[in-house]
Amino acid sequence: MPDPVLDPALILPRSEHSISRANISKSALNVLYGLHKAGYEACLVGGGVRDLLLGVTPKDFDIATSASPDQVRATFRNCRLIGRRFRLAHVHYGPEIVEVATYRASHDKAEDQDDARLDGDRILRDNVYGTREEDVIRRDFTVNALYYRIEDFALIDHVGALEDIALRRLRTIGDPEARYREDPVRMLRAVRLAAKLDLSIELATEAPLFELGYLLETVPQSRLFDEAVKLLLSGHGVRSYELLLQYRLLDYLFPLEATQIDPERDRLIRAALANTDQRVATGLPVTPSFLLAVLLWDPLQEAVARQLVRGVSEHEAFFHAQEEVLRMQNDILAVPKRFTLPAAEIWSLQSRLVRRRQPERMLSHPRFRAAYDFLLLRAQGEPDLMPSLDFWTAHQSGATPSPVNEAETDADGSAPRRRRRRRGRRRGAPGATPPPTSVGP
Repeated sequence: MPDPVLDPALILPRSEHSISRANISKSALNVLYGLHKAGYEACLVGGGVRDLLLGVTPKDFDIATSASPDQVRATFRNCRLIGRRFRLAHVHYGPEIVEVATYRASHDKAEDQDDARLDGDRILRDNVYGTREEDVIRRDFTVNALYYRIEDFALIDHVGALEDIALRRLRTIGDPEARYREDPVRMLRAVRLAAKLDLSIELATEAPLFELGYLLETVPQSRLFDEAVKLLLSGHGVRSYELLLQYRLLDYLFPLEATQIDPERDRLIRAALANTDQRVATGLPVTPSFLLAVLLWDPLQEAVARQLVRGVSEHEAFFHAQEEVLRMQNDILAVPKRFTLPAAEIWSLQSRLVRRRQPERMLSHPRFRAAYDFLLLRAQGEPDLMPSLDFWTAHQSGATPSPVNEAETDADGSAPRRRRRRRGRRRGAPGATPPPTSVGP
């Protein structure tokens, strides 16, 4: 791809822009001043600058510099170098990490072919260093390409970013299709930025999104998982979901057959995402496990139905369906077991909540609250679940049913047959049969 031609840089002195050092983290300022003192140019760049101009509190602050990664490490004792595809410096201040990248240049300027590796149009390694003017055209979107220079507090715009921010417009730097082919994850970033900042995507930047989703199949699953988490668990999940559906990108993250999502499945997903967005807005914790359970609930039911056709028991059908769906998901996103295992527990508790047995034991289960919240979302579209929902709501509030063993009624209200207690060996006694460890419904 030929490099775009840059107009002369627009440089705004401190008196003409709104960015104040008071809104930049102390750690980032320490790195900026440390590099400047060591004789290197250092700029705040990317999302931190963009968010400050839009009145949004930045999540973190990234720095671009003329210093090489080794020079950054020599400047800061608390620095570690990471990455092979992109060589970066991480400067540690307690729990805070300030990421420092060296200005990059075009691949055709590489002196060593190991510094710049391509697979067709896709970038595999990008460690060719250059100037700030060369660095700006390597960035993805104009709104991410503003530089705040610490030596004079000037704001530097090479690509018309200030105009795009004023118009709340998202636009790639250079040819959009070529930029997406270089790194397909940029398509997901376009969706995330548009959702997070309420930006409109410029028509030329938008058009390839409808056609190039298949490129996401070439991205490592672990990287796709990280992007999916940013899209759906950062407080703008509903809008991100809508855009993923619009651009037909959802199929490349979850096995949902996005073009055929039925109204009830869509309602359940939107309700879960709205709940997640609300929790993020109020500072409450969120986890991928709950959303994973919601997003894969219908594929799980379909897999169970396929298993039951084979004539297996409900328990076995559930067990094999769960394995099938999670395996299918991990072929797309590498979801860690610390998230898939809780999601599986939320699923398995659904039938137990419907049966309304052993309330005290259920209330103490570590996944009870998540399973109850899931039942609550389901009941909004399945009225027959309301009696079970009311039952567990009452038990949590302390308004438990009268002691006529209503707690041990079946879902239809009838009392189950009581098992006769067998005399003989105590559980755990020598020779006793160990208790089952089923993971079924």
